[in-house]
Amino acid sequence: MVKVCIIGTGYVGLPTGVGLAELGHDVVCVDKDEVKVQSLQRAQATLYEDGLEDLLKKNITAGKINFSTSMADSVPNADLVILAVGTPPHPVTHEADMQYIYAATQELAQYLKDYTVVAIKSTVPVGTGDRVEQMIRQNNPNADFDVVSLPEFLREGFAVHDFFHPDRVVVGSNSERATQVIQDLYAGFPDKVNMLLVKRRSSETIKYASNAFLAIKIHYINEMANFCEKAGADVLEVAKGMGMDSRIGPKFLNPGPGFGGSCFPKDTMAMAYMARMNDVMMTLIEDVIKENAVRKKQMAGRILNMVKDIEKPKIAVLGLAFKNGTDDCRESPAMEILDELLKNDVHVTVYDPKAMANAQKILGDKVAYAPDMYDALTGADVLALLTEWDDFKELDLSRLAQSMHHKNIVDCRNLLSPEQALQHGFKYQGIGR
Repeated sequence: MVKVCIIGTGYVGLPTGVGLAELGHDVVCVDKDEVKVQSLQRAQATLYEDGLEDLLKKNITAGKINFSTSMADSVPNADLVILAVGTPPHPVTHEADMQYIYAATQELAQYLKDYTVVAIKSTVPVGTGDRVEQMIRQNNPNADFDVVSLPEFLREGFAVHDFFHPDRVVVGSNSERATQVIQDLYAGFPDKVNMLLVKRRSSETIKYASNAFLAIKIHYINEMANFCEKAGADVLEVAKGMGMDSRIGPKFLNPGPGFGGSCFPKDTMAMAYMARMNDVMMTLIEDVIKENAVRKKQMAGRILNMVKDIEKPKIAVLGLAFKNGTDDCRESPAMEILDELLKNDVHVTVYDPKAMANAQKILGDKVAYAPDMYDALTGADVLALLTEWDDFKELDLSRLAQSMHHKNIVDCRNLLSPEQALQHGFKYQGIGR
């Protein structure tokens, strides 16, 4: 059993803390947000992930996880301190903004007591481990500690599942003593963990390299979808054939409105920035970043084109989160598409099964909010499907045909059957079909 202190209770820190508690470790999660901590102490999850709240309640009841606003009370007792605070993109340079990592480092340094491993789980630039180690030594010269890189690979929407079934655990460590602590941390997993032990700087690079590659793969299939539309092929059939090649694989070959979320946009921009700082040209990543932004404008254009002859059209948008399974609207393609739509004289009604509250913080009163998906579609001139929730796949097209004012569908996630849509009298446009 390892005594763990996690700094940060966001989309990385909270699922990680709950997961480690479920494995039998003693966990305390620290966050400066008193309201959030109070909610978590009452076993109320402050973000949506399938299965998270049930595990949270279970482990609070069992006394395996606690929440605090005080590092002074939490860090000294820990064998392992995990940094899981945000590293958002800098508003000007788009590099990773390290102010929260460094502020947390300076604070925790003074409370290190016995030997402690400080693990950086936040996605950070190469060399951050060296900088954190230096800062701790400056603030607490007598501290007995090691710094390791422990990048997270949890997919939002599947974080609980991914925690217990990781593809791999990457450990960047320059200390055998620290490596043993991390091995003890993962010893209780139900299945043997595929652990990769590498140098700390290599570990810091792996997360950026992985996310940049996946972003490139998404952009590639979107470009192929554009080709299929012109050439008369079906991109879903093309992607299936490509994915059967073991060198390519089927994942991340789903065409859509472009990549978004809290990782891919941020990490590709940070990777491009780091490359420039090291005098390395990464033109492929640079081009993907630029063209992914264009993709959102293209999707908005498709929706507007469907209603170009209708005065002040009503647009029904289903899906606001950046993908299914999460309530996260950060860098969501749906949000960016909505921004483009709202530059025009249109009326927009939106619905998402999980992300309404987060979306409202961003959109305010610019749009109308529907209580369910069918209410959003009443009197609509066009339906825009922007997030791939399973509920949307089950839309009753005959009911839609009766309730919509004009029968137009722009399916940016290829959720519906084009054949069935046409049978019900809809003008249907998918992606790459």
